[in-house]
Amino acid sequence: MRKNILLAAGLLFSISSQAQLLDIIKSTVKTKTGVDLDNPSQTKNSTTQTTTTTTTAPAKTSPINLGNLTSTQISSGLKEALSLGVTDGVKKLALTDGFLKNEAVKILMPEKLRKIDTTLRSLGMGSLADEGVKLLNRAAEDAVTEAAPIFTKAITSMTITDAKNILLSTDNAATNYLQTKTQSQLFTAFQPKVKASLGKVGADTVWKNLISKYNTFTGQSVTTDLNEYVTTETINGVFKMVADKESGIRNTPAMRTTSILQKVFGAQDAK
Repeated sequence: MRKNILLAAGLLFSISSQAQLLDIIKSTVKTKTGVDLDNPSQTKNSTTQTTTTTTTAPAKTSPINLGNLTSTQISSGLKEALSLGVTDGVKKLALTDGFLKNEAVKILMPEKLRKIDTTLRSLGMGSLADEGVKLLNRAAEDAVTEAAPIFTKAITSMTITDAKNILLSTDNAATNYLQTKTQSQLFTAFQPKVKASLGKVGADTVWKNLISKYNTFTGQSVTTDLNEYVTTETINGVFKMVADKESGIRNTPAMRTTSILQKVFGAQDAK
């Protein structure tokens, strides 16, 4: 009988100890993790709520919001910006000294002929060298008007997809698009015009004389294709002017002189 009493007491003590140990474990888990083992459903709801809150946090939005712009507006805005750049650029370059007095686009002597410039100046013939450079620029000023109809055709053919990609791209994206579409056409149109212009302003005669004198004094035989050189430099000058205009419209609100420019390019101000 006594043995049974002792056995029962030991069993009760063991159960009591296990219960205490379980309480300690529960308390520790709750303290360390926040999980209540006595009420796991409440813990699950709490975890779900936390996850939901994290998931529904506001997502970052694009710095350019096109939501208020229609495809037609985007296309019209880009076409107008390019048209302004072309019209303004060609008009300025076609003036007398449009190339010559604009250091950004002024046509210098071809690189392989620049030693002619140095040599002539050292021989007291600086005025002849200056005249040669001036006439290269005069030919460009005369030829540049050929660009307008080619640019107009390229701008008109711009698609809505092209326009959206251009608006969301870099500062010179519209100019780069125009250059891709018109580079070869411009060269084909400019070259005969430049050749005629070189003759009209007397550049071909002056340069033949200039190169002849250089070759006589140095004993060398220097030649260059002035027509190709001036054609390429004229095209580069036009695109430089268009790029400057595009960058101004993109970055200077005061240069957006129409409502469509203000609306379309205003959308990318936060960029």
